Amino acid sequence: MLDKSQKTGSENFSREEVARFDALAESWWDPKGQYKTALAFNQARLEVIKTQIERHFGINSDVSDYSALSIIDIGSGGGLISEPLAKLGAKVTGIDASAVSVEVAKRHAAKEGVKVTYKHMLSSDVVKEQSQYDVVINAEVVEHVPDQQQLIRECASMVKPGGLLILATLNRTVKSYIIAIVGAEYVMRYLPIGTHAWSKFVKPVELSSWVGDAFELHHQIGMKLYPFKGEWTTTSSLAVNYIQTYRHRK
Repeated sequence: MLDKSQKTGSENFSREEVARFDALAESWWDPKGQYKTALAFNQARLEVIKTQIERHFGINSDVSDYSALSIIDIGSGGGLISEPLAKLGAKVTGIDASAVSVEVAKRHAAKEGVKVTYKHMLSSDVVKEQSQYDVVINAEVVEHVPDQQQLIRECASMVKPGGLLILATLNRTVKSYIIAIVGAEYVMRYLPIGTHAWSKFVKPVELSSWVGDAFELHHQIGMKLYPFKGEWTTTSSLAVNYIQTYRHRK
């Protein structure tokens, strides 16, 4: 009998992880809810993502017109990244293994009058369609799948020549265990206990090796929490949360 987290055939997802995020889906957009710190983290992360997109494609940050861009958000959850980018004019597709999260994202986008194409599907399904995008985003997903290398390679294959691959995850360090698991889950309760498994955290060098030779690392930066303020900022340290941006070589 297969474990719930085991990869089956071409299905590179954990049923246990999907069920965990199903339970969280309705809470993602509540700024005063239990997971408001995670929402604040997303806002800080989103600023980094926007800055990298604008620099790469020469977009004026004062105008922020993304209408020429196609973007796919792999593991889009409740739409916390997809929806703000769609508001800037980008043609955004969000996919997720959680049908509940997809429906939550659809409802919120409809409520806000934002056009986002949300689909209940896996990255492997996108690869089969041979679809490619100007920007491919995979944020805090790789630490939740059985075959991490497969996911990253699939994401890389979706990037158009000259496009951008944006990856965000947690580093596998002693510090990340203390802060992201003991602190965030057991002490401060920013996230439910069991949200993360430290063994699935990914070192930056591992991500780079999985991305492949068609890409060059353009930018990397860490994220830091001021716990008593509940505020996030960027940091040069990649010891806990970090974001990497890769340019597809033309």
